[in-house]
Order: sequence, then structure tokens, then C-alpha cells
Amino acid sequence: MVRPHHFTSNPQTMRDNTFQRSCLTTDQSLHAYNEVTNAVEVLKQEGILVHLFEDQHKDTPDSVFPNNWFTTHQNGEILTYPMYAQSRRAEYRKDIIDFLTDQYKVSSVTDYSFLAKENSFLEGTGSLVIDHQYKFAYAVESKRTTQSVVNTVCEQLKLTPVVFNAYDMQGTAVYHTNVLMCVATEFAMIGLDMVPNEQRRQLVSHLLQSYHQVIELSGDQINNFCGNAIELQGKSGRILALSATAFKALTAAQIKVIEKSAKLVPLPIPTIESAGGSVRCMIAGIHLPTK
Repeated sequence: MVRPHHFTSNPQTMRDNTFQRSCLTTDQSLHAYNEVTNAVEVLKQEGILVHLFEDQHKDTPDSVFPNNWFTTHQNGEILTYPMYAQSRRAEYRKDIIDFLTDQYKVSSVTDYSFLAKENSFLEGTGSLVIDHQYKFAYAVESKRTTQSVVNTVCEQLKLTPVVFNAYDMQGTAVYHTNVLMCVATEFAMIGLDMVPNEQRRQLVSHLLQSYHQVIELSGDQINNFCGNAIELQGKSGRILALSATAFKALTAAQIKVIEKSAKLVPLPIPTIESAGGSVRCMIAGIHLPTK
């Protein structure tokens, strides 16, 4: 996780991120800093190992979302990605890669960031929602997710790509897959109404074949970031980390299904959500083998 020091809602990403809004508070940086600090402490209390880095630049307003520029994998691979917005390309940090290489067994680091110069993009686990257990990679095609790059990365990681389309009520393409869906060990939460009918059936089929109970999210729940959650392994079992906004938007029946396999851990992050991302976006998961 990265704790921001100069947080703001990035004007460069507002054009295609309909979840984003201008942050009206004058002390937004302080609020965002405190929200990350609190989130880290709550996750640690749940037995989650958190590596916390401090933001280093004034020109990286989205640094709080490190999941977009790198991913890690069980086979020891680290990948870095081509980012759509120019301002987001300044988020790449060698010190984080060096830290991971020092602390974990890293077999290779593959840099795909150069593809941005070719107008091809893929923004980490914003673009790819990965089912690590059954080796599927779900991806909504958009300005930030180029299918050819999805295919290249999936071939390298031996994942089966499931590329589809999704649109909001205004017909705008969903900018990141991970605001639409979350795949946990035993369930998947997804805004199926935003997926065209001809693709919806195949998508549900993949989820059912991989033994996930499908929890359908409404458009309003998607707008409240219910799809932007992440399952983590704590000392006492699995947890589902999500925002307080998302938790309040879930129904009692949905909560009951989730609680069968994971403890819900809501985190209050209203300032950070003004930038168009939520808890899933704040966490770059570490899947590397330990030394």
C-alpha cells in the first residue's frame, strides 16, 4: 500500500472514470493520508501483513492505487504495466520492486510499460480480475484495457483470458474491471446488468464452472464500490476488505452469503473514493513465494 502525501482527484483520469468526482475539501491530502493510516492498522489487526510505502512525488495524485502499475504472482514473477494517463506513469517505483526482490523469491521482472508509447494499455489488477485458484483473468475492454495486451500477459502467466464489455447507465464503458466485479475463493460479486446479454451467459458459466456462488450487484451497488473489494488471508481465516460505503450498500442476504466464507472488514475511505477507486484499488496483493 502507498500512503499519499499530495492526494487529489486526478483531472487526467476524470474523462473516462465516471466513478470519479472533484474532491471539495481543502484538506483532502490530510484526510486521504489518515484514511490509509487507519486502513493499514485495521488490516494489521486482522493479521494481514502490510508493506506500507510513502508517496514520494507531488505529481502522482493516484499513487494511493499501486495495484495498477504492478502485479506479483505465485511463480515468482513481477509484471509492470502500461498506464493510460500520462500522470500515472510517474508512479513506477524501483524501490518497491527492489524491496519485493529482497524480501521474496522473485524469478523475473517483466516490464510492459513501454507499450503505452504504442497506445496499448493494461492497468494491473484494475484491468485484470484474476482467479488465482482456477487461472482465469477477467477483463472489461476499455481505453485502459487493450485486448492484445491482455492476451500477451495471460499467455505469460498461463491464465485463461475472459474478455467482455460492460457499460454504465449512460452507455459509457466501465473503465476498470475491478469496479465491476470481485472474485473471492467461494463467491464472486458482479454487476451483471452492465454486461451485454450475449456475453453475460458465458461470464456466469465461467464463474459457476469454477465453483463460485454468484452474488449479483445492482448498478447502485456498483456505484457504491461494492465490486471493488478484495479477499485477503488473515491469521484467523479469510477476510473481505471493502469500503464502509460498499458495506452499507450490501443487502442482508448478500452479507450472509459472504460471511459463510469470509469476515467482512469495512474501511472508511470517503476521500480516497472521490478519486474513483476504492479498497481493491488501494491494495497491490503479494502472491510471491517467501524466502
